[in-house]
Amino acid sequence: MRVLVTGGAGFIGSHVVDALLQGGHQVAVLDNLSTGKREHVPNGVQLFEADLRNAEATRRVLADFSPDAVSHQAAQASVAVSVRDPRLDAEINVMGGIHLLDACVASGVKKLVFASTGGAIYGEIPEGTRADESFAAAPLSPYAISKYSFELLLAVYRQHHGLASSTLRYANVYGPRQDPYGEAGVVAVFTNTARAGGTLRVNARRVQGDSGCVRDYVYVGDVARANVRALQGELAPVVLNIASGTGVTTEELARTILERVGNGGADLDSGPPRAGDLERSVLDATLAHSLLGPFVGLSEGLTRTIDYQRSRA
Repeated sequence: MRVLVTGGAGFIGSHVVDALLQGGHQVAVLDNLSTGKREHVPNGVQLFEADLRNAEATRRVLADFSPDAVSHQAAQASVAVSVRDPRLDAEINVMGGIHLLDACVASGVKKLVFASTGGAIYGEIPEGTRADESFAAAPLSPYAISKYSFELLLAVYRQHHGLASSTLRYANVYGPRQDPYGEAGVVAVFTNTARAGGTLRVNARRVQGDSGCVRDYVYVGDVARANVRALQGELAPVVLNIASGTGVTTEELARTILERVGNGGADLDSGPPRAGDLERSVLDATLAHSLLGPFVGLSEGLTRTIDYQRSRA
């Protein structure tokens, strides 16, 4: 199968590329390299340096490579950035997505798998509950709104253009290659800071000094595995949560990372709540686990992530 991975030079996208190659598929990458890195694209994989906001450039890439399927990972992925600049978020995640869909239809693409967000689309998840795929969408940030809007557009293109698609709603993805210098990716930020002996800031859930927001962390290797299975037509649900199903506070995460890193010089401090952050987001991934088998636990995933950062130092 010929697969184009948008955002394939980025954190999650590059892992999807690796998993596809391991499965024997022919892969190409579309990436504007604004956050992705050329070094993440393996030798022999064609890199189209293009921006989805450019409709003509996007059309040319699809026409040149002529993929059977598309893994759509490219996105403006920061909630904080979306709150500051919702127009940019919409230009990339909605208009750029429409350009991609039109190019897919024109090029005869048979299947598209979309990287959506379970960590933001469901809104606040009450204590004692987890959001399964039937949980009502309640996006509370421009980022979540843009992702949900594209999900609705996929339904339109399925009905009117015959473009088959699957949506994978990710929890908070972490693992090797995540950028420790951006605004997204708390695991990468914390592990990098802890290794350097710095201070890990726990932004508040409600009041400065509390244990922070509750999140569901899923290892990037499991996300990549889910994408390959979906592209191969082996996951029937149109929408599927990709998550651990376990809630972890920011403070718990920080202390676990400090323990794994073993740097006695690092410490914690507290910060105020961040604009756009949900207080609690925990997904029900029972369906995904039944289809894909066991996921990597947080302890093992953090060990792999820290080992990777040490190997790159």
